[in-house]
Amino acid sequence: MSKITIAIDGYSSCGKSTLAKSLAQKLNYHYIDTGAMYRAVTIYCLRNHIISNSIVNIEALIKALPNINVAFVYNTETKISEVFLNDEHVEREIRTMEVSNNVSAVSSIKEVREKMVAIQRQMGKKKGVIMDGRDIGSHVFPNAELKLFMTADDDVRTQRRLDELSSKGEYHTFDEVKQNLKKRDFDDTTRKENPLIQAKDAIVLDNTDINKEEQLEFVIKLINDLLLTKDAFNTNNKLLKNNQLKL
Repeated sequence: MSKITIAIDGYSSCGKSTLAKSLAQKLNYHYIDTGAMYRAVTIYCLRNHIISNSIVNIEALIKALPNINVAFVYNTETKISEVFLNDEHVEREIRTMEVSNNVSAVSSIKEVREKMVAIQRQMGKKKGVIMDGRDIGSHVFPNAELKLFMTADDDVRTQRRLDELSSKGEYHTFDEVKQNLKKRDFDDTTRKENPLIQAKDAIVLDNTDINKEEQLEFVIKLINDLLLTKDAFNTNNKLLKNNQLKL
């Protein structure tokens, strides 16, 4: 059965990465968390004082870009690809609230996005890839065979993010996390460079009231139906071409 490109976009803490990881394991596809790439760049900026009081020194960041290498390495135990910054595993460090508070500013910079998008497109050239982010279906892979746009109730998203932070020993109030999500939503949807938008041909997936298993089952059915249609189309085209050659 042929492989496709799956683009998953949506707001923060809608479960994009959870769904993408499950799909990748189920389908034996390559999973790329594009948000993690921008978070890795943000870690570099924080460590090298390119961000001060939540203000990015854009000139310094652009100058530093050639020294920032973001890559994914497959973890055979977790069976997912994890992000590395200049050969350092930073999967845990990029998930802090400090990074969340600064990543939107970093990801809005044109030169940063151009570099990350080039890497993402290279990773997805052979298909069989699942990418989640903010502009995958609308910009990175506008011709992706399946595009999903994920959303959920604000309070549900806040609780999910709060639980994630708490599980890693980082504690914040509900209001702090909610305000962070609202700010990121605003920044992501209003930035000049490839803002978060729903692609016209994307399927909206509101998971406010469904669990992970129901969500996965729904998307797997979408993929199976799409692949069956795609393979049938390719077969018919091949038969048609052969018949034309005989004529």
